[in-house]
Amino acid sequence: QVRLQESGPGLVKPSQTLSLTCTVSGGSITTNYYYWSWIRQPPGKGLEWMGAIAYSGTTYYSPSLKTRTSISRDTSKNQFTLQLSSVSPEDTAVYYCARGWKTLVVNLYDYWGQGTQVTVSS
Repeated sequence: QVRLQESGPGLVKPSQTLSLTCTVSGGSITTNYYYWSWIRQPPGKGLEWMGAIAYSGTTYYSPSLKTRTSISRDTSKNQFTLQLSSVSPEDTAVYYCARGWKTLVVNLYDYWGQGTQVTVSS
Protein backbone atom coordinates (compact mmCIF):
# COMPACT_ATOMS: atom_id res chain seq x y z
CA GLN A 1 0.00 0.00 0.00
CA VAL A 2 2.24 2.76 1.30
CA ARG A 3 5.45 3.53 -0.53
CA LEU A 4 8.20 5.93 0.48
CA GLN A 5 11.03 7.19 -1.70
CA GLU A 6 14.00 9.28 -0.60
CA SER A 7 15.61 11.76 -2.96
CA GLY A 8 18.34 14.37 -2.81
CA PRO A 9 22.05 14.91 -3.43
CA GLY A 10 24.35 12.01 -2.72
CA LEU A 11 27.35 14.22 -1.99
CA VAL A 12 27.46 17.20 0.37
CA LYS A 13 30.42 19.35 1.33
CA PRO A 14 31.42 19.83 4.98
CA SER A 15 29.74 22.77 6.72
CA GLN A 16 26.89 22.76 4.20
CA THR A 17 23.29 21.70 4.73
CA LEU A 18 22.07 18.25 3.78
CA SER A 19 18.56 18.26 2.34
CA LEU A 20 16.53 15.15 1.55
CA THR A 21 12.92 14.71 0.51
CA CYS A 22 10.67 11.73 1.14
CA THR A 23 7.82 11.29 -1.31
CA VAL A 24 4.91 9.23 -0.01
CA SER A 25 2.34 7.43 -2.12
CA GLY A 26 -0.55 5.17 -1.20
CA GLY A 27 -1.32 7.10 1.97
CA SER A 28 -1.55 10.64 3.24
CA ILE A 29 1.04 12.10 5.60
CA THR A 30 -1.84 13.76 7.45
CA THR A 31 -3.62 10.50 8.29
CA ASN A 32 -4.21 9.86 11.99
CA TYR A 33 -2.12 8.79 13.89
CA TYR A 34 1.11 8.15 12.02
CA TYR A 35 4.51 9.76 12.37
CA TRP A 36 6.91 10.25 9.47
CA SER A 37 10.49 9.71 10.51
CA TRP A 38 14.05 10.11 9.31
CA ILE A 39 16.48 7.40 10.35
CA ARG A 40 20.11 7.00 9.33
CA GLN A 41 22.79 4.32 9.45
CA PRO A 42 26.47 5.29 9.29
CA PRO A 43 28.80 2.67 7.77
CA GLY A 44 29.43 -0.16 10.21
CA LYS A 45 27.04 1.26 12.79
CA GLY A 46 23.45 0.82 13.85
CA LEU A 47 20.31 2.72 13.02
CA GLU A 48 19.90 6.18 14.50
CA TRP A 49 16.53 7.87 14.76
CA MET A 50 16.88 11.52 13.83
CA GLY A 51 13.43 12.97 14.11
CA ALA A 52 9.87 12.89 12.86
CA ILE A 53 6.91 14.97 11.85
CA ALA A 54 3.51 13.83 13.02
CA TYR A 55 0.24 13.72 11.14
CA SER A 56 -0.63 16.98 12.91
CA GLY A 57 2.54 18.74 11.75
CA THR A 58 4.23 18.63 15.14
CA THR A 59 7.96 17.86 14.97
CA TYR A 60 10.16 15.79 17.24
CA TYR A 61 13.96 15.55 17.24
CA SER A 62 16.70 13.41 18.69
CA PRO A 63 18.36 15.33 21.53
CA SER A 64 21.78 14.72 20.00
CA LEU A 65 20.78 16.24 16.66
CA LYS A 66 18.08 18.76 17.51
CA THR A 67 20.32 21.81 17.14
CA ARG A 68 21.13 20.88 13.54
CA THR A 69 17.95 19.16 12.35
CA SER A 70 14.80 20.52 10.81
CA ILE A 71 11.90 18.49 9.44
CA SER A 72 9.10 20.02 7.43
CA ARG A 73 6.35 18.89 5.09
CA ASP A 74 4.42 19.84 2.00
CA THR A 75 0.98 18.32 2.30
CA SER A 76 0.00 19.30 -1.24
CA LYS A 77 2.82 17.10 -2.55
CA ASN A 78 2.54 14.48 0.20
CA GLN A 79 6.22 14.97 0.97
CA PHE A 80 8.33 15.62 4.02
CA THR A 81 11.86 16.97 4.10
CA LEU A 82 14.97 16.59 6.24
CA GLN A 83 17.51 19.37 6.61
CA LEU A 84 20.71 18.73 8.54
CA SER A 85 22.98 21.74 8.86
CA SER A 86 26.73 22.06 9.43
CA VAL A 87 27.48 18.56 8.25
CA SER A 88 30.79 16.78 8.74
CA PRO A 89 32.17 13.45 7.49
CA GLU A 90 30.58 11.81 10.56
CA ASP A 91 27.20 12.50 8.96
CA THR A 92 28.01 10.14 6.09
CA ALA A 93 25.32 7.46 6.18
CA VAL A 94 22.44 5.78 4.45
CA TYR A 95 19.37 7.88 5.16
CA TYR A 96 15.92 6.35 5.37
CA CYS A 97 12.45 7.75 5.68
CA ALA A 98 9.84 5.58 7.35
CA ARG A 99 6.27 5.56 8.61
CA GLY A 100 5.83 4.79 12.25
CA TRP A 101 3.67 5.17 15.29
CA LYS A 102 4.36 5.83 18.92
CA THR A 103 3.61 3.55 21.82
CA LEU A 104 4.22 4.11 25.51
CA VAL A 105 7.57 2.29 25.37
CA VAL A 106 8.81 2.09 21.75
CA ASN A 107 8.44 3.51 18.28
CA LEU A 108 7.34 1.03 15.62
CA TYR A 109 7.78 1.26 11.84
CA ASP A 110 5.85 -0.56 9.14
CA TYR A 111 6.93 1.06 5.86
CA TRP A 112 10.42 2.18 4.88
CA GLY A 113 12.00 3.81 1.88
CA GLN A 114 14.85 1.98 0.19
CA GLY A 115 17.40 4.39 1.67
CA THR A 116 19.75 6.81 0.00
CA GLN A 117 23.50 7.09 0.45
CA VAL A 118 24.77 10.52 1.46
CA THR A 119 28.50 11.16 1.61
CA VAL A 120 29.97 14.25 3.25
CA SER A 121 33.32 15.04 1.68
CA SER A 122 35.29 17.97 0.37
